[in-house]
Amino acid sequence: MDWEKPAAAFKTGRAMSKINIRRAVENIKSGTTIYTPVVDMIVNAIQAIESKKEKDGKITVLVERSKQLETDGSTPLVEGFAIVDNGIGFTDENRESFDTLYSVQKMTEGGKGFGRFVCLKYFEDLSVESDYKDSKKFKRRTFRMGKEHDIIIDERVSLSDAKASGSKIRLRTIKHGNFPDRKLDTIATHLVERLLPYFITQDYVCPKIEIAEEDGSNSITLNNYVNNGLSSLIKEIKVPESVFHISGHDFSSRVFKFYNPGNRKSKISLVAHKREVTDTPIHNYVPEFIDEFYDEIHNDDSVTNRNYIIKAYVFGQYLDIHVSLERGGFDFHRDQDLLYAISQNEIEKAASDIAKKAMGDDIKGRQEKKRARVESYVEEQAPWHRETFKELDLSDLPFKASSEEIEITLQTAKFNSEVSIKREVDELLSKSSIEDHKADVTKIVERISGTSKNDLIHYIASRKHVLELFKRSLELNQDGSYSSEGLVHDIIFPRKQDSETTPFKEHNLWLVDERLNFTRYISSDLPLNGPNSARPDLLAYDQRVLFRGDNEPGNPVTIFEFKKPQRDDFVNPSSKEDPVEQIVRYVIQIKDGDFKTPEGRAILISDNTPFYGYVVCDLTQKVVKWLQREKDFKPMPDHLGWFQWYNNINLYVEVISWDKVLKDANMRNMIFFHKLGV
Repeated sequence: MDWEKPAAAFKTGRAMSKINIRRAVENIKSGTTIYTPVVDMIVNAIQAIESKKEKDGKITVLVERSKQLETDGSTPLVEGFAIVDNGIGFTDENRESFDTLYSVQKMTEGGKGFGRFVCLKYFEDLSVESDYKDSKKFKRRTFRMGKEHDIIIDERVSLSDAKASGSKIRLRTIKHGNFPDRKLDTIATHLVERLLPYFITQDYVCPKIEIAEEDGSNSITLNNYVNNGLSSLIKEIKVPESVFHISGHDFSSRVFKFYNPGNRKSKISLVAHKREVTDTPIHNYVPEFIDEFYDEIHNDDSVTNRNYIIKAYVFGQYLDIHVSLERGGFDFHRDQDLLYAISQNEIEKAASDIAKKAMGDDIKGRQEKKRARVESYVEEQAPWHRETFKELDLSDLPFKASSEEIEITLQTAKFNSEVSIKREVDELLSKSSIEDHKADVTKIVERISGTSKNDLIHYIASRKHVLELFKRSLELNQDGSYSSEGLVHDIIFPRKQDSETTPFKEHNLWLVDERLNFTRYISSDLPLNGPNSARPDLLAYDQRVLFRGDNEPGNPVTIFEFKKPQRDDFVNPSSKEDPVEQIVRYVIQIKDGDFKTPEGRAILISDNTPFYGYVVCDLTQKVVKWLQREKDFKPMPDHLGWFQWYNNINLYVEVISWDKVLKDANMRNMIFFHKLGV
């Protein structure tokens, strides 16, 4: 066809349509893309060829680019498209259909009578040049699509010397930024994906579809992506059971490999009337699809990999009926609702299962790797989750999950298990007699035991980490200094906290003595004369710390003095910080009734109330001589501590080294570390 040849033109006198086109375009819903109008015009061209019953149907998509060259020499931007076909052309009937909003002319082919409005959402101008046969003569019709109230404007009809019918639709000047792709092969791939059902439908021959530059150069035939034998860029994976049923509706899914995918991901595409409508990442349903796959290609003595992604196309009458007006989505919702029996998620989930079966061993191998990754995390970092891991469903965990994502999954599973156990226990207790449900009781007790074991392992593993941190805090820093007082102090008990704000599970007093885990109240160098008195920092160095269980005369009172590692100036004759004398004075004050509990109650003391005093410091040579010569303390067998008994005030005092605290804590917990494998 010679589109540029002039003809004697005349203006038609047809009645013009009246519609608010601008408003119609503005109201187009989301879900469409800039490829949508291009695909719509190609489909219109296919239908025009089908109407003509043209055996050698051909469609050419010409890419129109910016005339301004890029400074870096790259391919110029795409500014528009021309879709040329050898179909029936814009006959009077087709012209009237174009000029009718919601035309029903192509209803049997799935036409909505709205696609041309989507063109104006993404392009500034849509124009038509068409040769068609009227009786025995060929005529040429040209017009543009209006933007105000008339769908067809600037229409001209004239005689034509064309020998065959056909049309050329031009989409010019892209709105809202640039076209996302520049390379012909990239654009071709996107078009093939959206039009694939036309190439693969059984007993249907798709017209030849080409894409080329505006001058016809660098032509690519889209049909060859599927029909080009071993070098095809798209290949189908045969799936034995490709049909599935949901709520009385039948669907089928066909799975394809797309080679050389670039940065694209495997998708599920829902199709209506041979057109892709939506595409959703398969890894939303099967995480193992997040990465591309590989085929091994054997060439003589070498082996190369050919990468690909998966696309599962879903077909069904339910989709054809419920596709939206703009073909950017469906009338039914993504999630289940009361209006529609089936949701998009249900359909995609069923299709993802078929894709999973199609990829068989590849997906199974990836799932095994994921489980091994989680198992390694549990064994090396979180052994308290061993029982949870045994029954853990990893289907929703990302394929390359981070440690944080694994931990969240395990914690969620643990929480769900605990909720389930509690619900079952409540149900049992609500029954008239538990004796009648011994089997259920036994099963629940076993589950409770497993959950408790997880918590115990977690607690013991936490102790191991605390000991490692405590050991490091006692070592020399790179600059030759020791850790600050605050660091060692916070490991044992957080500063500026007390027993009201720091429960036993959040402090590490067990480092010094396991009995201190459940002390009733803790006070640090406080004039214990009422709840409203000021409270200095707890467990601060050189300040006393008092521990007690229930406030009963027979219960012991324990007092601590902590000294910074390697500090020994408190033994100097001029020092007023003798920790042993401080403990003795404190015991006397308590026995004399000078103090009260934080609740304002008197501290109950009898003549036989035992007192324990601990000084924790480094046993330098200076401190050892002081203990031996001035304090008359006796050494412990390991020489990491010294002790003395003050009979007159019922006080037993130990001066122990930080090393002894660490050594004894390790020894007490070693059997637990070993038995629980942490």
